[in-house]
Amino acid sequence: MNRREFLKATAATAAGMVLEAGQSSLSFPAILKGTQLHLLQWSNFISQADVELQRQAADWGKQMGVKVTIETINANDLQARIAAAVENGIGPDIIQMLRNWPHLYAGGCIDVDDLAEEVKATYGGLYKSFEDYCIVSGHYKAVPYHAGSGLHVYREDWFQEVGVEEFPDTWEEYHRIGKELKRRGHPFGQSLGHTFGDAPGFCLDLLWAFGGKEVEADGKTVAINSPESLQAVEFMVELWRDAMDETGLSWDDTSNNRAFLAEQISCTLNGASIYLVAKKDYPELARKINHGRTLRGPAGRFTGILTFEHAIMKYSKNQEAAREFLQFLMAKENYYKWLDVAQGYLIGPGPDQENHPLWQKDPKMIGFRDVGRYSRSLGYAGPPSRAASEAISKYIIVDIFAKAVQGEPPKKVLEWAEAELREIYGRS
Repeated sequence: MNRREFLKATAATAAGMVLEAGQSSLSFPAILKGTQLHLLQWSNFISQADVELQRQAADWGKQMGVKVTIETINANDLQARIAAAVENGIGPDIIQMLRNWPHLYAGGCIDVDDLAEEVKATYGGLYKSFEDYCIVSGHYKAVPYHAGSGLHVYREDWFQEVGVEEFPDTWEEYHRIGKELKRRGHPFGQSLGHTFGDAPGFCLDLLWAFGGKEVEADGKTVAINSPESLQAVEFMVELWRDAMDETGLSWDDTSNNRAFLAEQISCTLNGASIYLVAKKDYPELARKINHGRTLRGPAGRFTGILTFEHAIMKYSKNQEAAREFLQFLMAKENYYKWLDVAQGYLIGPGPDQENHPLWQKDPKMIGFRDVGRYSRSLGYAGPPSRAASEAISKYIIVDIFAKAVQGEPPKKVLEWAEAELREIYGRS
């Protein structure tokens, strides 16, 4: 019997003894009683999801005699907090990580193979990106939690005004439609700033669709300076000039939401948050909104998912409580309550979530359900690695496109990116 099994058995025995004495099952002195547990995570764009998490944490804490603190901050501020905690050996017991950050901070995280395997079994397997991002040197360094995905949120009525009844299939069609809409005062809008979600998502979708990639399959040979990447960058320069709101260079992940809801832009790659907020606060606008799938380029149609995972930190003195709490959160009866509250803005870690009743509630949301099956992981075509984590954290791919649309020659930009990536991948 391992420590976790011992704790469960002992707690169950204690609960039985207390019940025989006629006391509440919530008041027994559990093995973990008196522990204080601190979880740091992003501030969800769907605020109700954070409320539900807080409710579940309070329920679990009451049962176990543990004080649980859930701290939420802007996702763009998470990495600075993680780096400081790992370096100083003090901080939250559990920290939420994004994408392949577990590779970047593996030395500060404990192995959670048992928890991750339990999640995998519960949810019908894991989407490939979760395994790519959470497994480091053969061990899970974080527990898969949920993922966000981007589809093209667009105004059906404005598209119809230019003769478009269905969202375009290719980047070329997207460019043509956007040019006409911008001429009419309804530009597309996208961030090219240093922000965690929308900018990397848009740039990687575009790069992959044209056949560009960071490295070869060996994970070492830098391949960014290629004819395919050049084609993608040159296309972006024209797209930005012809179709985009050019203030997007300074946008973060909330800017396009605000611009769309203010009816300043007609289309943006985003999660479901724009539509869900509109349904609640601007129902007339919501009726004009729909979602279009990822666009196809010369090399195909590809996308990434923005995964979120929980890591238990090595410095934590409450690792056992942290394990028990994460197991509680990921139990299907708890997790699926939370997923329903999130309204489809986030997907579960494995294919079982595709059967959740929430996906039958609104046909405009169905496109988000399946993206986990078709996503690529960061660092393509190489394997997940610490170098790929560093590259995304430094926004190398985003800056390729940002520099080019500001007037730097695309060939020079790719030479810059090649040098940056060689330095990063050369250290791996």
